[in-house]
Amino acid sequence: MSGSVRATRPMRFRFPVRHVVLALTGLLVAYPFYYMVTTGLKEFFEAIETPPTFFPTTLHPENYAEAWSKEPWGTFFLNTIIIAVTVTLGEIVTAVLAAYAFARMQFRGKAVIFTLLLATLMIPSEATLIPNYLLMSRRYLGLVDTLAVQIIPFLATAFSIFLLRQFFLSIPSELADAARIDGAGHLRFLWSVVLPLSVPALVTVALITFLGSWNSFLWPLIMTNRPEVRPIQVGLNSFRSEGNSIYHLLLAAATFVVAPIVLLYLVAQRQLIQGVARTGIRG
Repeated sequence: MSGSVRATRPMRFRFPVRHVVLALTGLLVAYPFYYMVTTGLKEFFEAIETPPTFFPTTLHPENYAEAWSKEPWGTFFLNTIIIAVTVTLGEIVTAVLAAYAFARMQFRGKAVIFTLLLATLMIPSEATLIPNYLLMSRRYLGLVDTLAVQIIPFLATAFSIFLLRQFFLSIPSELADAARIDGAGHLRFLWSVVLPLSVPALVTVALITFLGSWNSFLWPLIMTNRPEVRPIQVGLNSFRSEGNSIYHLLLAAATFVVAPIVLLYLVAQRQLIQGVARTGIRG
């Protein structure tokens, strides 16, 4: 009896300690966002105080309107939405088809091709900047300084194909056998059975792709010169370069740039967690 009491006592203290650690970690992660939002509501001199004030002495929501008026943010947001949505849809289509082929179809050289595909994940994106730039330049495709140059190179990625392929492998083979008996081919089985069962994985791929496209910076910075085709992150960098000492307006602009992504993650976080958790590491 005394032994069981001794065994349960550490468990009673373990849960409060775990929650305290998680709460402190959450506060550390959330503080930069809190600092960004509150500094965007401060006046200039309060925004540059050291140490910073925890909460603005007076609220200045007009900072957001002033920051919005200094750049064509509407154009930046529209360009980013067009690019992100197109890239997301295109990548889902290519990833679904390629992942299904690797997971459910048999063809010569399948293992070698899939190994080479995974090997591309080890290549840093910076190493492909010059080849991609030459390919998109006027000498070849002539797509520099357009929306298309920010879309085409990202319509397929090895990571999305790998993630969906692992999820497709977890679907029971009995379903494929039953569909084959009913006369369904690969496309019918993919559309009617595989995709409805793969919603969490599809949402995960869509969310990761959308976030990556929304936050894309280096490639659009190199390939665009006109504000009419620039995305939101390059626009924010341009605003920072022009007014790098106006901290309250800069952080106000950063707030409405980050806000849509935060809201999107809050809405889709459950599907994202389920998609990652259900994706087994299968051979």
